Amino acid sequence: MLFLWCSLYKDWSQRYSDGPYALVLVPTRESFETVQKLLKPFTWIVPGVLMGGEKKKSEKARLRKGINLLIATPGRLVDHINSTQCVHFRRVRWLVLDEADRILDLGFEKALTVILNAVNADSAKQQRVLLSATLTEGVSRLANISLQSPVCISVVGESRDLDTTEVKAVTGEVMDDHAMGEERDSFAVPGKLQQNVVVVPSKLRLVTLAAFILAKFKFEKGNKMVVFFSSCEQVDFHHALFQKVLAEDLVAGGHEKLQLPLSALVFARLHGDMKQEERTAVFQDFLQSKTGILLCTDVAARGLDLPQVTWIVQYNPPALLAEYVHRIGRTARIGSHGNSLLILTPSEAEYVSFLASHKINVSEMKMETVLSSLMRDDCFKGSQLGNKKFHGADPQEVRRRATVLQTEFENYVHSSAETIRCAKRALQSFIRSYATYPANLKHIFHIRSLHLGHVAKSFGLRDAPRNLSASAVPDRGKKRKRRELLKKPRARGQLAEMLRSEYSSGLDSVSSKIKRKKRMRGEPDSQN
Repeated sequence: MLFLWCSLYKDWSQRYSDGPYALVLVPTRESFETVQKLLKPFTWIVPGVLMGGEKKKSEKARLRKGINLLIATPGRLVDHINSTQCVHFRRVRWLVLDEADRILDLGFEKALTVILNAVNADSAKQQRVLLSATLTEGVSRLANISLQSPVCISVVGESRDLDTTEVKAVTGEVMDDHAMGEERDSFAVPGKLQQNVVVVPSKLRLVTLAAFILAKFKFEKGNKMVVFFSSCEQVDFHHALFQKVLAEDLVAGGHEKLQLPLSALVFARLHGDMKQEERTAVFQDFLQSKTGILLCTDVAARGLDLPQVTWIVQYNPPALLAEYVHRIGRTARIGSHGNSLLILTPSEAEYVSFLASHKINVSEMKMETVLSSLMRDDCFKGSQLGNKKFHGADPQEVRRRATVLQTEFENYVHSSAETIRCAKRALQSFIRSYATYPANLKHIFHIRSLHLGHVAKSFGLRDAPRNLSASAVPDRGKKRKRRELLKKPRARGQLAEMLRSEYSSGLDSVSSKIKRKKRMRGEPDSQN
């Protein structure tokens, strides 16, 4: 659309009081940085942004000075429509709804209705564009409301050559339910993206992720990585853990044999609970850096242009297939090559078949291959073996070195009460998010399939948190019918007992299990 706006630059430079000629609605503020770069050669176009986190007084001042191209989030724009007198849309010729599916996911449907009514009242005719990576019921309904006789342009397929991407244009009404269903059955992914999956037991997930990061940033050059988690607490925990153990203790500490430049392991974090100023600063720093690891939630899955990202790691699989596509879309952009890695546990392996049913194929990467990179670092050899040299990837030695790295993580987690609390909060948030997978994925991601003792191990906890019970799982008891509650009056207590027993399994010593069984039978403990 930029060429359309630039073609009428003479009209755009008329009077400041004209108001915007183009209105672009976006889900996140980071889109504005991309527009500023595109408009550098076109000095006569004045862009402006209205988004949360900014002072309304300064935004009103910019509106009074005059903005040709207005970019706004729906909620903030509605706020100004209701409270700012100088806001009008009399000159609007183009209305763009960018990432419409994401806007709807964030709950802005009512705000969009207010904006469309305001634009229709001021301007009788505009060219409207609705952009969406996925076609959902909500997007189709929004298209029917906001567009008239639209031309539907969709990507049918993408080959390895960027110039041969096939595009289909259909004039007329928005896709019917049948066509929309076919569209949802398959997703277009970048042609130069290599997708991988690794199946890892829960208790080895943490060391596998750490080994993968070390391998990519010590033995390879020019890598830039984004790691996705399912909750803000997990992002904060892993950022503090990796920053301390990997970036400080192993690199800058007493492990001289880990010959990795300090600048190579730079960890950043990004999630929705951070202040807007901090999020903007992190985004800009990562954008300008040539290397680094960004730990984030799905707040970074859309609306962000992150060039030169070579690896996308999905540590927690997404609940929606569309989110999977958006996550891997942060790499292999504009014809560049990229890679992605999906980390699953054995009970989640069926997720690969689920992806394949939607024409998303992934290649298997062996866990042993990832962990074998620890053999190339003698700092994980430990002090017991002295100067003994190892040749090749001996499985027993690989497991031992993984244990050394796991011990490093556990030592940090148990170094203070605050780090233990942080690990427990992250673990609890993981369990809560795991319980929210949709019904069509419950047979793959079900909380009863988790070995919660091993899950606790993946958060650096040596002992299972005894005070973590059914409160970690969303309480759906209130939604049950009264008749079901009468039939199962102790369902919640049984769930709490199940969680405690799952935490106990695999962590208690053999002797403590024997003592517990004897106490249950009323037998006295034997004394040595």
